[in-house]
Amino acid sequence: MTTDYDPIAEQYRQAKRQPHRTHIEAYSLMHLVGELDGKAVLDVACGEGYYTRLLRRRGAERVVGVDLSPEMIALARSQESVEPLGIDYVVGDGKDLSFDESFDLVFAAYFLNYAHDAEELQTMCASLARCLKPGGRFVGVNCSPFADFALWRSYRKYGLDSHVSQPLRDGSPIVWTFFLEDGDSFDVENYFHDQPTYAAALSAAGFSEIRWPALQLSPEGDAAFGRSFWAEFLEHPPIALIECVK
Repeated sequence: MTTDYDPIAEQYRQAKRQPHRTHIEAYSLMHLVGELDGKAVLDVACGEGYYTRLLRRRGAERVVGVDLSPEMIALARSQESVEPLGIDYVVGDGKDLSFDESFDLVFAAYFLNYAHDAEELQTMCASLARCLKPGGRFVGVNCSPFADFALWRSYRKYGLDSHVSQPLRDGSPIVWTFFLEDGDSFDVENYFHDQPTYAAALSAAGFSEIRWPALQLSPEGDAAFGRSFWAEFLEHPPIALIECVK
């Protein structure tokens, strides 16, 4: 199974509103990204532009979003028409990126974990590196290379769950179910890679200073739900941040 985002584009947009996406994922990522005044930023696998808009609001002078799904890009362009921020959205394959310009930051949320194997992962990393200026950063989030998804834990109270149907190894499929507020749900599939596999692919693409920063909880999320609510997610995170430099 390779997830087709066209038919679930609207549902996936709704899933970005889940509390863990706002209070842990987005909060941690934007803290890691930092201020972007005057920077040129590329958002790979941008979907409907949720993070693309946040990156623009952090002061980036030039922001481009690219996604393989025409329906996702249509949603992003629709939002841009309602609330113009000066973002360009293009349909394109993150595995084969080519731009006439280079960027200070390449950002990618849940892109690299769609590589079926180590060879495809290296192709993706090389594609990201081609878009960066020397000294530019790559920042992203993927399903965690440190989590043992074979030891099933329920994240249902956070609005998602994972399922692994075979012994966990490099390239094992992980099916994620997202539960929406209206009672509907949908599945996406991505693929597990351990930390050494990620490090090897990134290094081969020309990246260095590879780091896996810890997740953070926003003060608003702590106040609204309490620290104990988030304990399982923070102690056994299903996702991981990554940062490196070209």
